[in-house]
Amino acid sequence: MIAKAEREQIIALINREVVPAIGCTEPIAVALCVAKATEALGCKPEKIKALLSANILKNAMGVGIPGTGMIGLPIAIALGALIGKSEYQLEVLKDSTPEAVEEGKKLIDAQAIDIALKIGIEEKLYIEIICEAQGKKATAIISGGHTHFVYVANDEEILLNKQAVASSNISTEDIQLTLKKVYDFAMTAPLEEIKFILETRNLNKKAAERSFKGNYGHQLGKTLNSQNINLMMGDNTFTHILSYTSAACDARMAGAMIPVMSNSGSGNQGITATLPVVVYAEDHKKTEEELIRALTLSHLTVIYIKQSLGRLSALCGCVVAATGSSCGITYLMGGGYEQVSYAVKNMIANITGMICDGAKPSCALKLASGVSTAVLSAILAMEGKCVTSVEGIIDEDVDQSIRNLTLIGSQGMNETDKLVLDIMTHKQC
Repeated sequence: MIAKAEREQIIALINREVVPAIGCTEPIAVALCVAKATEALGCKPEKIKALLSANILKNAMGVGIPGTGMIGLPIAIALGALIGKSEYQLEVLKDSTPEAVEEGKKLIDAQAIDIALKIGIEEKLYIEIICEAQGKKATAIISGGHTHFVYVANDEEILLNKQAVASSNISTEDIQLTLKKVYDFAMTAPLEEIKFILETRNLNKKAAERSFKGNYGHQLGKTLNSQNINLMMGDNTFTHILSYTSAACDARMAGAMIPVMSNSGSGNQGITATLPVVVYAEDHKKTEEELIRALTLSHLTVIYIKQSLGRLSALCGCVVAATGSSCGITYLMGGGYEQVSYAVKNMIANITGMICDGAKPSCALKLASGVSTAVLSAILAMEGKCVTSVEGIIDEDVDQSIRNLTLIGSQGMNETDKLVLDIMTHKQC
């Protein structure tokens, strides 16, 4: 068993990275930064300027904002100023009302909001908000993490300044994980210490079930849950996994005012790390302890991989999150560490390179692709089959295979990221 002091560190890490979020985390993080700048200003802003990194812009352009029926950053920024409370973190807009939305539209129509690309920064997650009113100015900056403020100022008074501190790995730099350590922790930690992970099931399953009753996004989850699809694909665990996972994403990307449990700053990652594991466990009548350990394995695997990949990249987050759920499913199938490592290698050999072209309703399709691969990878692993080190980017060492994946996502796909953003910003819509 891992020593208690290290277990406590890992538990604290999970609690930092697995948190509730309402709406897509990029526009919500922008709204959070606006709320903080507004609080520093002390009054309703007359003008709001948002300077954002390219990855923030990409992930905020096409996604629904909860409770508004609208898409994109302007309404998120307006509501952050009007009703946002920074203490709510990634639930910053949960007090939104129809009246606030109407007021937000007026702020947009008055051209009080200016959104631009921040030039000359390397950090992929960067949000700088400048609010002005009555001759006063307040600034707030988030960098390196969706809720990580590095600078807050009111006119010349600096209230917070952490800009000199490197922020890329703000939550994880002090904990060195390996897949074996992740597995050992999930398998041996006292149950009472990790039982809190069940809240991921509670929130994310509710989001899926709400989606089945509504008409959100492309309705992929609802479609996969229909009788017509059952006639083609069957009423089985595989289709249940696809439908529940994509349904929760449908609701979230369409802007449903419902929280999901995120992982490493992404609600879709949280959904993908959770629901395939939950559905498999419930369909196969696994015990609560088995579900707790499987969810812990899944979520901590995602956190581990994101340590070297970074918060935002050109690589779709469902690649990482589905790798976590594949580990959880493999364990629930009766697999040990060897089979779990096989599942990881099979995942990396398959969907590495899936691009992130922003947060939007069609993310549900990517999540479905990711979790279908997760199931396939787990099945192969349980048969003792694994992509070998003579094939592609797979290494004999599973941790090196993970590093190969994250190196491609964090460095190799940088030009892809630029091209994707260029295509997105020059479309004729």
